[in-house]
Amino acid sequence: MARLKTNYLVQKRNVLNELRSNSMTLQELRFLSIYLSKINSRDADTRRVRFSMDDFKSIMELGRIDMQYMKNVTNSLLSKVVNIPNERGGYIGFQLFKECEVSKDDYGEWFVEIDVHDRALPLMFEFKNKYFTYQLWNALRLKSPNQLRMYEILKQYQIMGYRVLKIKDLRELLGIEKSEHPRYNNFKTRVLDACQEALYEHTDIKFTYESYGKKGPGGKILQLKFTIEKNEKYSDPLSLEEFIDINKAAGTDENIDIWDMDEDDIDPSNLSKYEARLIFLRGAVAGEFTKEQLTVLCDLMAEHVPHVFNDDTKCYDHLQRKYNMLKLKASQGEIRHRFGYLKSIIGVD
Repeated sequence: MARLKTNYLVQKRNVLNELRSNSMTLQELRFLSIYLSKINSRDADTRRVRFSMDDFKSIMELGRIDMQYMKNVTNSLLSKVVNIPNERGGYIGFQLFKECEVSKDDYGEWFVEIDVHDRALPLMFEFKNKYFTYQLWNALRLKSPNQLRMYEILKQYQIMGYRVLKIKDLRELLGIEKSEHPRYNNFKTRVLDACQEALYEHTDIKFTYESYGKKGPGGKILQLKFTIEKNEKYSDPLSLEEFIDINKAAGTDENIDIWDMDEDDIDPSNLSKYEARLIFLRGAVAGEFTKEQLTVLCDLMAEHVPHVFNDDTKCYDHLQRKYNMLKLKASQGEIRHRFGYLKSIIGVD
C-alpha cells in the first residue's frame, strides 16, 4: 500500500494524458491526479492507495452519503475505460482501476482503498521517458473538468513553449460533446477564455492563444496555437491537506451546500432565481445528477429547445420525459455513461 508523500508530485505519461476523454467528472479527474501523486511511479508495489473515508468524501466533494450512494461513486471510478491506440490502427481498451475496497480498519475507522488495473500498470509505473510532472496543488483549485484537462494538455508542452491543436482534437481531449458549444464564439467564451482565466489565477502556467493555419469555409477557425509560459505571479499553492480541510469545513451542517439538502429544508427566500430553478429541475431527474451536470443540461435546453426552456413547467416536463427515455433505454441494456446519453437526447424530438 502506498505511503503518503509530502511533496505530492504528479508524474503522468504522455500517452495517458493524450487519451480522449472518458467522461470523468471534475472530482474523478482530481482523484486520478491525487492517486498519481500518492504512488511511487518507480515502484508498482505502491499501486494500492488508501484514503480515510473523511478524506475520500472531501476529495470527491460528497455530502451526506449512505452505502448505496457510496457504491455508485466507487463503481463510477471503476468503470472508467481507456483506449490505447496500437500500431495497426486499432486499439486496446481496459479499465483504469480494477478494485475498490470500502471497509473498516482494526480501529473501526472507515477507509476507501483503490488499486489500479493490471493492464494500466505500464501507464503509471516504471516508465523512463515521455512523461511530464506537475505539483498536485495545480489541480486542486480548478473548478471544472475543462480547466483541469486544459492545464494538463498545456503543461505537457510547457518546455516547448507552445502547442498547436485542431479545435476538433481539442474538444475531444477536453471531453466536450458535439452538442456542447457548437459555435466558436460560445466555445471561446465558455471554454477557452474561462480556462485562460482559471489557469492564470490558480496554476503555475499561463497561456495565450490565436488562430493558426488555414481557415475553413466562411473563415471558420480550424486550429489554434497556444503559447505557454510560466506563471510568475502565482504564489499561493494549496496543499492536499489544506484542500481536504477546506472541503471538510464546507461540508459541515453550518456551511452545507443547498444541493445536499432535502427540498423541505430549503428556504426559497435564500435562493437566487437560478438556484431555485436548478433545485426545481433536479426532481425531473430524480436527483441523479450533480449541480454542474444539471447546469450543462439547462444550457443544452436553452440552445436546442428555447421555447421549452423559457417556461419552468415545460422545462421540467421536457427534462423528465428525456430522463424517462434514459431509464427505458437502461432497462433494455447497460448504458455506460448515463449523463452522456441524456445529453445526446436533450434536443431530439
